[in-house]
Amino acid sequence: MRFSGWKLGYFLLALLFVPQRAFAMHIMEGFLPLQWAIFWWVISLPFIILGLRSIRKTIESNPETKMLLGLSGAFAFVLSALKIPSVTGSCSHPTGVGLGAVLFGPLAMSVIGSIVLLFQALLLAHGGLTTLGANAFSMAIAGPFIAYYVFKGAQKVGLSFSIAVFLAAMLGDLGTYLVTSLQLALAFPSEVGGFAASFAKFSGIFALTQIPLAVSEGILTVIVINFLRKYNVNELKALRVFSAKEAH
Repeated sequence: MRFSGWKLGYFLLALLFVPQRAFAMHIMEGFLPLQWAIFWWVISLPFIILGLRSIRKTIESNPETKMLLGLSGAFAFVLSALKIPSVTGSCSHPTGVGLGAVLFGPLAMSVIGSIVLLFQALLLAHGGLTTLGANAFSMAIAGPFIAYYVFKGAQKVGLSFSIAVFLAAMLGDLGTYLVTSLQLALAFPSEVGGFAASFAKFSGIFALTQIPLAVSEGILTVIVINFLRKYNVNELKALRVFSAKEAH
């Protein structure tokens, strides 16, 4: 059977541009009840405000890191726009926030990740504006905080730089999907079993594809940051990415 180039292109565009139902890492527009949409906006806004201050402070102190900040945003945008169909009928995707969390910290990624989600909602119909607060909390706040503290913890116990980056990116990805599952379970508790049963259902839907995606994201993040380690070592030192031992 012949599979022409235009058919392949159509299929790839469909993965990026066709809106998905709520069983996806980005919760779709209008899906959350109004009170939950407002709740997640209220929770997310303080992190975004603090993130703007963090970015301004970093850029003022180290203006040469602007390119790495842009790279972190582009990395997150591209990876999180890749919607991978799941055998459960849902879709999953990498998050790409681990790289920026390692480089700039979680507060900066709350801003970068939120901008990524805003553009995806407007340009790709991926997520939504009313659900932007919820999506930002899971992917731009919770995921980066998990990634950052996993990275720092791994360095503290003496794991190698690459292993620390891998664990940060992988667990930041998995943490994002668990928070999304929690958000959906809170908004839609099961009639039988309540929140716990609903959380088990939503997390199970994501798990089959998200676990291998998280491992793949961890590996890719290590490749990218080791490239930066080779060619942008001064910027990484300025951002204090390395532990005291690794810096020498």
